[in-house]
Amino acid sequence: MELKGNSALTLLLQGTPPTLPDPAHEMTVLIELPPGDPGSPPHRHSGPVYGYMLEGEMIFELEGEPERVIRAGEAFWEPGGDVIHYQAANNLPDTWSRFVVVMFCVPDEPMLTYVNDAELAARRDRRAPRPN
Repeated sequence: MELKGNSALTLLLQGTPPTLPDPAHEMTVLIELPPGDPGSPPHRHSGPVYGYMLEGEMIFELEGEPERVIRAGEAFWEPGGDVIHYQAANNLPDTWSRFVVVMFCVPDEPMLTYVNDAELAARRDRRAPRPN
């Protein structure tokens, strides 16, 4: 992609997207987490989610991946489907964290489904080792 004039283009995220639900519903949401907020409990989405960190920092953890910190100006994604999203917590004790996500979901199904304790226990071998 080429821009004309003084415009700038910065590649933030690139890859091969997973299959979208058929049919798919799109939702764009601004999420604001107060200082130190743990975010949503473990959950999953019916389709992929793409995000961009506007302000602050987020501890981000998906099933099978070690937790990592996403900082303002960075992009992230998750495949959705059966993958558990363990954390999207504000990593800062004194500052709000804000990010935008674009979610592709199955129409007429919840955008977010919480995972119960029994399923978390049954799948604990799929969670990456926790930092000390």
